[in-house]
Amino acid sequence: MTGRRPTRALLAGGALLALLPASCGVRPSGVIDGGPAPVGQSTGVGIYLVRHGELELTMRQSTARPAPAETLKLLVAGPDEAERDQGFTSEVPADLLPVTAVTPTTDPPGLALTMSGAVTTLSATAVDQIVCTVTDAVAASGQGAAYSPVTLIGPDGTRGPRPCPVK
Repeated sequence: MTGRRPTRALLAGGALLALLPASCGVRPSGVIDGGPAPVGQSTGVGIYLVRHGELELTMRQSTARPAPAETLKLLVAGPDEAERDQGFTSEVPADLLPVTAVTPTTDPPGLALTMSGAVTTLSATAVDQIVCTVTDAVAASGQGAAYSPVTLIGPDGTRGPRPCPVK
């Protein structure tokens, strides 16, 4: 009789294991859209360009994380040839740089970006491109992720504070 008990126990355990996956509570669902796939290289420096009237994060290949001011230089340079071929544009003017300071602020809490070019005449899209790019650059540089909203300061006045609208 002792030979039957281990066999029964094994059969009962096997039946229990077979039922577990069927009762895990996960129900089937439809396709879940996670938004557009990242464009460009999967590693590198992120800048926000415009395609079809919408901001999109694009990645530029880089061996090191540049400082936020250097990342903004990439944005001001506009889309590269491959990005232009994919329909990317930029509304950030080429005469906006250099950035003279990227500093955390307490009133309001966020980040102040002092620029040499005019900021009050920038389009709303250009402001959003700058705000999103510098917010990501500061977070990627390890200086902190909580520097939002961003205030742009130029010789003609200020814009903001404004958070990145695509976050």
